[in-house]
Amino acid sequence: MRKMAICFSRAGRELIQRLRRAEKEKGLDPVEGYDSTRQDDAAETKTIGERTGDGLLPYQGTVEEWAQMAAEIHACAIFVGATGIAVRAVAGIAADKLTDIPVIVIDDQGEFVIPLLSGHAGGANRIAMTLAALLDAVPVITTATDLHGAFSVDVFAGEHRLTIRNRDGIKRVSAKALEGKPVTLSIKHFPPESPVDVIVADETDREYTLLLSPKPYVLGLGMRKGKDPGETEAFVKQCLEQHGISMEELYAIGTIDLKEREEAIRRLSRKYRIPVLSFDTALLDQAEGEFTASSFVKETVGVDNVCERAASLAAGPQAVRVIGKTKGDGVTLAVYRRKEGLYV
Repeated sequence: MRKMAICFSRAGRELIQRLRRAEKEKGLDPVEGYDSTRQDDAAETKTIGERTGDGLLPYQGTVEEWAQMAAEIHACAIFVGATGIAVRAVAGIAADKLTDIPVIVIDDQGEFVIPLLSGHAGGANRIAMTLAALLDAVPVITTATDLHGAFSVDVFAGEHRLTIRNRDGIKRVSAKALEGKPVTLSIKHFPPESPVDVIVADETDREYTLLLSPKPYVLGLGMRKGKDPGETEAFVKQCLEQHGISMEELYAIGTIDLKEREEAIRRLSRKYRIPVLSFDTALLDQAEGEFTASSFVKETVGVDNVCERAASLAAGPQAVRVIGKTKGDGVTLAVYRRKEGLYV
């Protein structure tokens, strides 16, 4: 996940530098650092990604504006400083526990790493644990199910790529887990005789507390370099809506490995928490089925079709095409439905 960190002191700047070095040593993508202490330099370097010699970007603006910037690109926002600064900064962007961006606070001495928002659904707890290990710091985890080692149904849903259909059920299932009571789970093909806490199914007439539904569709994407993320999202949503498919039903995004780091794809992945599965030309070429061939695409990337082939491979055996290759301005998409027995 893309991570952004902002500091407010020299100690904070040095901590971000230390974190970046530690991440590079582990082969991880280093956090993007923003230094608000260099106001004099900031006017000349406002562009995101334009770094100084120490890898940080001088930042000019309010901390609330910085938080909004992180939210707009769906990055994890890390505040290196006081918790109060972070709380005030994110007050305007915190809206929903299932869609909020991960927000983390690290004191500028690097002693504590505190996830504030989206600990489960956004992965802030997991990211905080990783950062704490890199900094030899103490992760301050406050979510009840984690503290008590209890079953967390929203983590379970995220790990298994399941859509939460009735969010009110989360609290009731978690409360039962925290009381130490057994949490019952059933799936569509083995319907329970009595009411259960959690059932995994598309639809059911059985009694349950929480319904989790599998994500049946895979989106295949091909695009030109540097395609605008906003335009790409609008095109994807328009095509899906025309076929009665929601973003929440997407299991994965498939593409060619040459395009997996395109910001348009990465932002879709971050915003809707959809994993990206990429394939090289050799694998794409081996995909079985009939695909809409393009000599231009073949000459450009080495395979005659990206979106359909990638969606087919990502969807797995016996997948069915529900949206064939559809062209937009600099982007093509296709959607395949996974075989039901593979995901329920």
